[in-house]
Amino acid sequence: MRKRAHLLGIGAEIAALLLAATCAGCEEPATLLCPPCEEALRAAPRLGVTPRGMPVRAALPFEGVAARCIRRLKGDGETFLARPLGTALATVLAPVVRPTTWVVPVPTARSAYRRRGYRVPDLLIRRAHAEPQRLLSLAARTEDQRGLDMRAREANVRGTMRVRRSGEGAEVVVVDDVVTTGATFDEAARALESAGFRVVAAIALAATPRHGGFG
Repeated sequence: MRKRAHLLGIGAEIAALLLAATCAGCEEPATLLCPPCEEALRAAPRLGVTPRGMPVRAALPFEGVAARCIRRLKGDGETFLARPLGTALATVLAPVVRPTTWVVPVPTARSAYRRRGYRVPDLLIRRAHAEPQRLLSLAARTEDQRGLDMRAREANVRGTMRVRRSGEGAEVVVVDDVVTTGATFDEAARALESAGFRVVAAIALAATPRHGGFG
């Protein structure tokens, strides 16, 4: 009887959570992610280039439903969204990953990790059925990239990353959650290549249409 009462209590808590929830994409009540918003997270790949000319492939545009879901994953701790977002990421990540490829997330600032309790790129990579290799770390603090133009973003991240080991020619795919100008990808590639890795692709979950020529 006690076990049954305990299970009923858990069920009531889950029901209360769902009733209090709103869809991450459209704020429809009593649902975590409604079917139309889930459909809107279906991958729509787009291509762009970084300031140094490295091709970048993104799964989604950073706008509308996708942007709202990513913000709630990053800002509100709604980690259940990593599963549908990871599925979208997998469509652009899986084709460039071979058994010997290192899938390397862009590093997360310590302050962001302490605030969230998880690293967003790493979580997305796992939900895309790959294993993140944390080769990169931040060697210096950066300013908030929001509001900075392409040149300012390049200057802001230049020399801020370091690599934990030598690469000896191993191939790497670099992954980030959102790409704007691509300056962060360029800095990651610089650090990895200086350590002997060979960067073969830059992959993002979403690309903002504001900069970088993503289409």
